[in-house]
Amino acid sequence: MKTVFDLKVGESGIIKLIKASRPVKKRLMDMGVVRGTSISIEKIAPMGDPIEVKVKGYNLSFRKDDAKNIEIE
Repeated sequence: MKTVFDLKVGESGIIKLIKASRPVKKRLMDMGVVRGTSISIEKIAPMGDPIEVKVKGYNLSFRKDDAKNIEIE
């Protein structure tokens, strides 16, 4: 199982599954983070938190705990 947290800057993947609590999952889905969507890493903060990603042309910031809940392929 590979997650968004496992990607390095410049790498991308396709969202396979979001394993999070219902409110977090809803928040992510409202931002466009849905199954089958491409996600790429733009920046990672020096301490690894937050992680800036690009989804559907938008830049979003995730906490590393949220990134660990998004499985990719």
